[in-house]
Amino acid sequence: MTDVTSAKRSRRPHHWRRDLIELAALFTAVAVADAIANMIAHGPDGRVLLIASAVALIGTAGFHTWWARRHSHAPPGDSDRRNVPGASDPAAEPAVPAGSPDTEASGTALWRVRTTVRDEPGSLAVLCTALARHRVDILTLQTHPLSEGTADEFLLRAPAGLAPAELTRELAAAGGRGTWIERADAHDLVDAPTRVLNLATRTALDAAELPLALRQLLGRCTIRSRPAQSLSGLPLADPVPEEGVLENTVIRLRDPSGGGIIIERPYLPFTPTEFARARALVELDARLGPRVPGSQDVLTLPEGNEITVRRADTGDLAAAREMHDRCSSRTLSLRYHGPVGDAERYLGHLLSPRYGRTLAVQTASGRLVALGHLLWDGDETEVALLVEDDWQRRGIGTELLRRLVALAGEAHCDSVYAVTQSANTGMVAAMRGLGLPLDYQIEEGTLVITARLEPAAVRRSGTYEPAER
Repeated sequence: MTDVTSAKRSRRPHHWRRDLIELAALFTAVAVADAIANMIAHGPDGRVLLIASAVALIGTAGFHTWWARRHSHAPPGDSDRRNVPGASDPAAEPAVPAGSPDTEASGTALWRVRTTVRDEPGSLAVLCTALARHRVDILTLQTHPLSEGTADEFLLRAPAGLAPAELTRELAAAGGRGTWIERADAHDLVDAPTRVLNLATRTALDAAELPLALRQLLGRCTIRSRPAQSLSGLPLADPVPEEGVLENTVIRLRDPSGGGIIIERPYLPFTPTEFARARALVELDARLGPRVPGSQDVLTLPEGNEITVRRADTGDLAAAREMHDRCSSRTLSLRYHGPVGDAERYLGHLLSPRYGRTLAVQTASGRLVALGHLLWDGDETEVALLVEDDWQRRGIGTELLRRLVALAGEAHCDSVYAVTQSANTGMVAAMRGLGLPLDYQIEEGTLVITARLEPAAVRRSGTYEPAER
C-alpha cells in the first residue's frame, strides 16, 4: 500500500453536521463570556473576582504543566517519533542507502540484560519506554519473581553504537537496580520453553548431558560433581537435602548417582525460577536412571583388523580393569602421572557419565583395548587416552582423540586440554594431528597442551551491578 493511498483512506469526510455543532458551541461560548463580564463589571466585588480568577487560572495551568511532564502517558508526538522503533514516517524521512556513515543499517548487537524492578503496576512499562527512546528492540522477556521485586530478563537488539554503560544508566534511571548485561548470540534467540524442552530431551537420551544441560540452562557457571565418598571410602561432606539448597550465587542439588551437584555463578545471583528449572532437570535424570547411547562404529585398521568404537560407562569397569592388567607400568605411568597402583582407583570416576564421556575401543572378540575420556573439569574440559601396549601406533589414539574433540565441540566447549609428559610422544603427536591451534605449558616436568576449538570466537564479557536486597 502506498503512502498516498494510506493518506486518502485516513482522511475523514467533511459533513454539514460538524459545522452546525461548531457554530452552536461558538454561540454558547459567547453567551457564557458575556454573562461573566456583566457579573464582574456590575457586581460589588468585580475587581477582586477578576484578580482571583486570573491567579487561579495561572496556578491551574502551572500545575497541569508540571503534572503532564512528570506523569505523561500520552503516545509520542511527532517530535518523539524518530526515537521510537517503527513509528517513523517514511514519507518525511528519506531512505539512506546501506553502508552510509549516517545510518547503522544492520549495525546492531544482541544483549542479554537482567534488572530488578519494584513489583508494582507500570514499572515494566517505564523500562520499555526507556529502551524505546534508544531504538532498542525487545526480542524476548522473562520475569523472575523475587521476595522483594521482580527480576526482568530481556533479550535486546540494540544499535551497535549504544554502549553497555549507557544502557545500564538508562535502566537505572527507569527504576532498574542490580542490572547485569552480557553479549548474546543467535543461540539465545530460542525462546525459554523451547530451550528447556531441548535440554530435557538431551538429558533423557544421555546421562552425561546433565552437567552440560545445566550449564546451558543457567548461562556461564561452574558445575562440579561431588561424590558421596572419597577414594578411601570416607564421607566427603554433609549430604545435600533432597529438595536442594539455593544460596544466592550457589545451587546445591542431590546427584541421583550419589553425592551432590554444586553450581556456582558468582557474577549473578540465581533466582527461585532458575533453581526450580535446574531441580526439575535433575529429577528427570533421577527418574530415568543410568543410560548411555547404544550407537557404535566399526572401523578397519590399516593392517585389516576391525575395531568397534562405542560409548562406555561403569558397566565396563571389569573389562577396563582387565585392560589395566595387560598394560605395562610405563603406559599406566604416562596416563595417570603417578603411582601405577592408584590407577584402578580412578576407573569408577572416569567411567561415570556424571563426570564426562568415555569412548571404548574393543576388538572383534570383545576385548577392550583402549579408552578415551572427555572430562568436565568445572568450566574446562580435559581429554585423556589409554591404549593397550600391543595396540599402540595403529592410529587408535588419534581416532579416539578426534572423536572426543568432536564431542567437545557439540557441547559448545571453547577448548580442551591434555595433561601428559614430554616423553609421551604419542599423545603430543595426536594433539598436533588435530590441526587446531595449540598452547603448551610445562610445569615441573608436566606438559599441558590446550587445543582451541573456536579461536575466532569472542569470549563473552558480562557486567553486573549488585542489587540491594
